[in-house]
Amino acid sequence: MARFVAEDVTELLKRLTSGDRSAMDKLIPLVYQELHRIAEGYLRRESPGHTLQPTSLVHEAYLRMVKQPHPEYSNRAHFYGIAARVMRQVLVDHARSRQAAKRGAGKKLPLCDNVSLADRQPMGLLVLDEALSRLSRIDENKARLVEMRFFGGLTSEEFAEVLGVSPLTVKRKWAIAKAWLYHDMKQAGIAE
Repeated sequence: MARFVAEDVTELLKRLTSGDRSAMDKLIPLVYQELHRIAEGYLRRESPGHTLQPTSLVHEAYLRMVKQPHPEYSNRAHFYGIAARVMRQVLVDHARSRQAAKRGAGKKLPLCDNVSLADRQPMGLLVLDEALSRLSRIDENKARLVEMRFFGGLTSEEFAEVLGVSPLTVKRKWAIAKAWLYHDMKQAGIAE
């Protein structure tokens, strides 16, 4: 059954890439559970009482994805990566709107192995988003790894499976990405 769904997803992604906009409506039911899991991963790291719920985050991401031109999806992992990035942008836009009057002076962002923000404030998400944008200009793959681990909630093993590489390779890249982010944010005075 899982193989059948995977083949359906792959076929729908091909159709979507070739311009068949109706393919998105058929694709979403097949990938909804995974998108919801990614949304839960994002929101698990948000402060209690966040106004967005996983379902609304998935729906907002869907609305944004259907309005934009679809890239040539190379595989399901690429699709999930783009969906995770759109969810991240929804959360960043939400945080920016809540922090329009404040800049969060003095807030520090701990970057620990479990990638959690101890005192989760909207400013922490904005700081991480800015640092990830800088990292992606240098190394898109490492930025994607951080995005999928932090926001998507994937473990090194899950990310390795998605990419078809060893967990050790992912762990090495994770260590490099984490060190780069720490250095970048420490220079900006926003990492502990």
